[in-house]
Amino acid sequence: MHALSIPTWIVHISSVLEWMAAIWFVAQLDRRCPEQGWRWLAWAMLPALVSAMCACTWHYFDNAATLAWLVDLQALLTFIGNCTLCGAAAWLWWRSRSVSSP
Repeated sequence: MHALSIPTWIVHISSVLEWMAAIWFVAQLDRRCPEQGWRWLAWAMLPALVSAMCACTWHYFDNAATLAWLVDLQALLTFIGNCTLCGAAAWLWWRSRSVSSP
């Protein structure tokens, strides 16, 4: 665990916790307004969360060479997460336009 300084660990861990809170808040928003499709945004946020967890895991084990595959997994999940978030945002935008159109 010597790969990162304490302040950097604080940033990494708080980012993961903040992302978890954001997913929870979006899910709560979907409970209040299920017809708007916020559920898809909450699901779309999960790959990015797992990506961040991969980074924290790799750093926790001092960037061990045997866990280098986590870096590749993190990159893949970041790409997938960006795509799913883009799709969910487009869906929300499309839904908002179709609902507000006369």
